[in-house]
Amino acid sequence: MTGLPDLRARATDATERMEAPDCDTEALERTYGRFRLVNAIVSGWRTIYRRRVRPRLRTDRVTTLLDIGTGGGDVPRALLRWARRDGLGLAVTAIDPDVRAIRWGLRQPAPAGLVLRRAHSSDLVRVGERYDLVVSNHLLHHLDGEELGALLADSERLLRPGGLALHADIARSRWGYAGFGICTAPFQPNLLAGSYIREDGLTSIRRSHTVAELAAALPGDWRVRAAVPSRLEVWWERR
Repeated sequence: MTGLPDLRARATDATERMEAPDCDTEALERTYGRFRLVNAIVSGWRTIYRRRVRPRLRTDRVTTLLDIGTGGGDVPRALLRWARRDGLGLAVTAIDPDVRAIRWGLRQPAPAGLVLRRAHSSDLVRVGERYDLVVSNHLLHHLDGEELGALLADSERLLRPGGLALHADIARSRWGYAGFGICTAPFQPNLLAGSYIREDGLTSIRRSHTVAELAAALPGDWRVRAAVPSRLEVWWERR
């Protein structure tokens, strides 16, 4: 990498190539397929599962979880796999408004307990659905201020009493941008070839928030914390 972009403010005008309706279908689906590997390294969901999800699961009943903006669906598949290994009951509804993501996900092997649906969170609020856990992965940086507020409000409405909403995302930083760029560069000609992982990943970092920015924007009892590597977690609990 020859230099770093200005990361002092969110690059809200930057767009990820995979978001374009006319992006290359093969590259998009290859990107969905690589998410499992990339998220396993950078998204921290194994730790989130141990700290936040597993303590809420039971052996004598099924806990319900909603994953908003699921993309390729690799995070809910991982959560179901870990819960099954621990002998705990979990059922996941994974939603995404992009029909391309849902079509791709439905073609992949489906573990027991996973339902994929094309929907917005507001659609589920409208019909009165409720869950024990509401989560998302790398969704917040796609949203403007109004959309962020709507997501948080929907998350509250979708939770049962005692439930937890947790949205995990990238934290914008020079270290995170440089680290992702350097670490993915050797794999661009091979493992990541023909996908949008590296290019869109760097754009995502430029679009993402800092912990301080989110702390200033969050309503009510919502909280945010920094996580490693260069990540953040936003959460709210219904009493």
